[in-house]
Amino acid sequence: MDIVNLSDAEPFTTKDGSEIRELLAHRNSCIQAQSLAEARLPPGASTTAHYHPKTEEIYYITHGQGRVQIGEEFRDVNVGDAIAIPPGLVHQITNTGSETLRLLCCCAPGYEHEDTVLVDG
Repeated sequence: MDIVNLSDAEPFTTKDGSEIRELLAHRNSCIQAQSLAEARLPPGASTTAHYHPKTEEIYYITHGQGRVQIGEEFRDVNVGDAIAIPPGLVHQITNTGSETLRLLCCCAPGYEHEDTVLVDG
C-alpha cells in the first residue's frame, strides 16, 4: 500500500516553472499509468505557456483563484473548479489572487519533463 502525505512530498520545479509536490507516480509508488501532484504559484505568477504531446491533464483548484488559458480560450477559475486539458493544446495558468494558488494536477500518462513543450509567448 502506498500512501504519501503532502507534507512529506519534496517540492521541485517543473519545466513550465511551477513548484510541484508529486504525491503519487511511478517514481514513488506502484502507480504506473498516471500521476498526481500539487502545484503552487505565488500571487501574480504564471506558468510558462506549454503543451504535452502525449499527456492529458486535469487541474483541480484547492486554494486561491486564477486565470487559465487553453488554446485560444481564457477562463477565470476558483476553488472547486476542475479543468480538462487535452493533449496537444497550449495551456497556461496565472495566479490572479492575493494568496498562493494551489491546484492538484492529474496526468495520464504520468508527468515527465520530456513530454512538456514550452511555447514562446
